[in-house]
Amino acid sequence: MFNFRSGLSAAVCTLALFAAGCSSTKLDDEAPVETGKPVPVAGAASGAAGGANSAGASQSGVATVDLSKSGAGAGGADAAAMAQRTVYFDFDSFIVKEEYRPVLEAHAKALSANRSKRMTLEGHTDESGGREYNLALGQKRAEAVLKSLVLLGVQTTQLEAVSFGEERPASTSTDEASRAKNRRVELKAN
Repeated sequence: MFNFRSGLSAAVCTLALFAAGCSSTKLDDEAPVETGKPVPVAGAASGAAGGANSAGASQSGVATVDLSKSGAGAGGADAAAMAQRTVYFDFDSFIVKEEYRPVLEAHAKALSANRSKRMTLEGHTDESGGREYNLALGQKRAEAVLKSLVLLGVQTTQLEAVSFGEERPASTSTDEASRAKNRRVELKAN
């Protein structure tokens, strides 16, 4: 005869073991955002030479960024950055790489200029790992891009982060170059 209490206890134990097995993933942390490192300005020995230098940097040697300026040739750079709508990630990582800063800055500038614009950030992974893990990793990637855009002045109400995990691959080949194409966040205007 089936004992309800022992059956319930077995189900609870099984669930506890399953949860313990899943706890090895490190996706419960907040999405890290890579911050720019100070870049020495040409002609400044240590940045402590007194006053700001002629390149527009402060005493610390860190150049300031003004998103409202578009100097000579910057219009073409903005257009090229706006045309790029994909941010790629390293294997098993959700850290936004510095090389995608111009892309994110261009999109942030456009979204900040028109607060009625909306954007969906679609997180994707390669087929490595389990389905649940990949869905969580894709979400962390999308949230990392969202956080970067918010730090650049975009309102959170303009952005939505979603994950497709491994379900919508950009490439179905199994070589490393194809897998790298699948580790991405796509920026989709709504």
